[in-house]
Amino acid sequence: MYLADSRSNKAAVVPDSGPGRRSAAVPGTVLALGAVSLITDISSEMVTAVLPLYVVAGLGLSPLGFGLLDGINNGVGALVRLAGGHLADRGGRRHKVVAGIGYGLSAVCKPLLLLASTLPVISAVLAADRTGKGLRTAPRDAMISLATEPEHRGRAFGVHRAMDTTGALLGPLVAFAVLRATVDGYDAVFAVSGCVAVLGVLVLVLFVPRRIVAPTDAVRLPEPARPELRDALGLLRRPELRRLTLCATLLGLTTVSDSFLYLLLQREGDLPAHLFPLLPLGTAAVFLLLAVPLGALADRVSRRRLFLAGHGVLLLGYGLVLSPWHGGPAVVAVLVLHGTFYAATDGVLAAATAGVVPAQHQGAGQALVGTGQALARFACSLAFGAAWSLWGGRSALAVTAAALAVSAVVASFVLRTTDEVPV
Repeated sequence: MYLADSRSNKAAVVPDSGPGRRSAAVPGTVLALGAVSLITDISSEMVTAVLPLYVVAGLGLSPLGFGLLDGINNGVGALVRLAGGHLADRGGRRHKVVAGIGYGLSAVCKPLLLLASTLPVISAVLAADRTGKGLRTAPRDAMISLATEPEHRGRAFGVHRAMDTTGALLGPLVAFAVLRATVDGYDAVFAVSGCVAVLGVLVLVLFVPRRIVAPTDAVRLPEPARPELRDALGLLRRPELRRLTLCATLLGLTTVSDSFLYLLLQREGDLPAHLFPLLPLGTAAVFLLLAVPLGALADRVSRRRLFLAGHGVLLLGYGLVLSPWHGGPAVVAVLVLHGTFYAATDGVLAAATAGVVPAQHQGAGQALVGTGQALARFACSLAFGAAWSLWGGRSALAVTAAALAVSAVVASFVLRTTDEVPV
């Protein structure tokens, strides 16, 4: 079993107790990062759970205005994700420093929402918050990749995403409780969210080792040369990474944001407004249950095929929203499909990326794929918000579903020759 000693910042390898014991697939570093993500996601999802209703019902923004706001959540972080991944690699694998800056920036932004009451101010705060997320995501995933044996990366990312999703599950519950218990509910949610985010930063500082060594590297290998920015961008010359990035971007262009999907479910299911923060719980619960088993399945079969299958499940969810079947059971079914989609794609894509990128470029490689996907989802948020304003939510979703079906077929042809190779 691999253990990370945060006091000495060195990695140790503890041998198995016997030949019959299965080697540990999840290093201690992954568990520590999972704890950080769990706490941080409680903070983030508290805000995410109430933000759509706050800006649409409370501030009276149109769906197009919310589309712009939601697009900021996905787009701004993507613009700095490449910088975060490159800086982490450039610093001699000092991924923890860059990730810590990102977590800290997001923690500062949560209480600033208390001062925001107009679209420009809210947009600026969210832009800063997403900048923090963009800085931390690639270094965090790089640390998971570097700390884990290649054959276990799907499971390791699944465990991390399960812990992260536990936070996503608890966040809306805390937001719901705060809304019910306070008079100025939204302000209280933003204040509590900021306090929780600070706790996540402290866990990162205290329990995640500064430098990551793979479990097989009992003796530290010589430090590779510092990668240049042109080397990071040159990763797209690798056919496997280029195809993976292309498909993640193409499918991201037809992936409706969670917030829009929840707004559609709330309207189609005629749910009371105070139950809206609970909708993400269905997605999070299914994600939590399936992240680890689907991650382990991806290690045994094909990660790219599971990634494509997840988008097929999402397409079924869109079809169910558009079907005549409404009410509580239909809402539950859509949330189950939505959670399955995330369990089959989120960590699986990161594991697939790690398999086609050299160790010294893990941060930049994760950033390239993540940036393509995030920018595509930013464009989808803007387009979907405009389409909803022009045609209505159901028509906008129907067009998006048709585009997703076409994109999935194209992606299946592009990825059919992509192999995950150890590097």
